[in-house]
Amino acid sequence: MKFTKMHGCGNDYIYVYTGTDPVSDGDKPELAKRLSDRHKGIGSDGLIFINPTDKADFEMEMYNADGSRGTMCGNGIRCVGKYVYDHGLTDRTSVDILTGAGVKRLELRTENGIATGATVNMGKPVLEPSNIPVVMNGRDDSKPIISIPIDIENNDYNITCVSMGNPHCVIFVDNPVENVDLSDLGPLFEHYVIFPDRVNTEFNNVVDRSHLKMRVWERGSGETMACGTGACASVVAAVLNDLTERQVRVSLLGGDLDIKWDEGDDCVYMTGPAETVFEGVV
Repeated sequence: MKFTKMHGCGNDYIYVYTGTDPVSDGDKPELAKRLSDRHKGIGSDGLIFINPTDKADFEMEMYNADGSRGTMCGNGIRCVGKYVYDHGLTDRTSVDILTGAGVKRLELRTENGIATGATVNMGKPVLEPSNIPVVMNGRDDSKPIISIPIDIENNDYNITCVSMGNPHCVIFVDNPVENVDLSDLGPLFEHYVIFPDRVNTEFNNVVDRSHLKMRVWERGSGETMACGTGACASVVAAVLNDLTERQVRVSLLGGDLDIKWDEGDDCVYMTGPAETVFEGVV
């Protein structure tokens, strides 16, 4: 099976085009676990299959490093756009990709015939708790969860919950995010009782009204170098808490993403890089 390893801001995945290398559905979860292993496999945050489809230009089928199915990946979808352009599967720079969260449109940036990044319309943020999903008994489910305290190991954390096609729990902290014990807190949030489908958790410092610094714990993968949907969710949460403007640069461990929550169409737009690491056969 041919594969390409790519990353967006250090959020790395293995990409396989099933049009030439078909894989049976039953093999995909275990294959994701085996190939993602950083000691015994190729090493990645997960495995993404690029599938032919009649519902869009291409389909992105995503699996986390633990073999669980993902619905959407902001960094991954930019790399899907780069893959199909660089490999000659399309000659267009405007590409529609079917994901578990619907069809997303990419506008590719190219240089000397190679895609270097993309702007993605990530769609409208979902704030209704039942659609994220978040279940807080005794609370009006029609009200968004904005700066609501929850107790984790006898500490209160004010959370804002957003779905960008996958569930996010966003937290703003005063101490430097570098000091957050993410290896301890990440699993506690991921499996917290109010998140029936688990959750991605973002810890943020507000640098100023146009700049966030973020670390992320992704469900099924642990801490990653970046999370595109998490950056989008963090900006939405920051706007809802009146901490930033609607156009924000988000600095992650692996690089920067530019996020805009458009007031006109209510959609979130993400701009960032996409890079090939290496190709091979497994």
